[in-house]
Amino acid sequence: MSVPATTANDSGAAERFYSLAPARIVRGSWISGLLLFPVAWWRFGAASAAGFALGAALACLNFYWLARAVEGLAGRIVNDQSNETGRSIVARFLLRYLLIGLGAYVIFTGWSQATHGFLVGLCVPVAALLGEAFYELYVALRRGL
Repeated sequence: MSVPATTANDSGAAERFYSLAPARIVRGSWISGLLLFPVAWWRFGAASAAGFALGAALACLNFYWLARAVEGLAGRIVNDQSNETGRSIVARFLLRYLLIGLGAYVIFTGWSQATHGFLVGLCVPVAALLGEAFYELYVALRRGL
């Protein structure tokens, strides 16, 4: 199978397609978490499912904030007129890890039955990343982007 040569128009379409990847990954993370929550409840019980839900929610928020921080940092580097301040980027960066640390502390110290679910929930964005990789491969082979 040969991949067609790209033109300037294809380049713009590819740029638009790939620039939307972080949004698709965030959406895929939330969808993966919502689809896997009933499975976790059915298979491992309410405590593990609650831990999974907390881990998945923190992981999804973490990835969303990470994507925004990278966009903000790139905007500050490329564009001097950016609305993002260095202080807000660093504050969001630290808040992400504070929330994950707080969630882990609560789970590990006060609710040991939910520990495994919490750790698996933190991996939910990995499923979304894999889905995005396969989707990009499909689009690249199908459309030649």
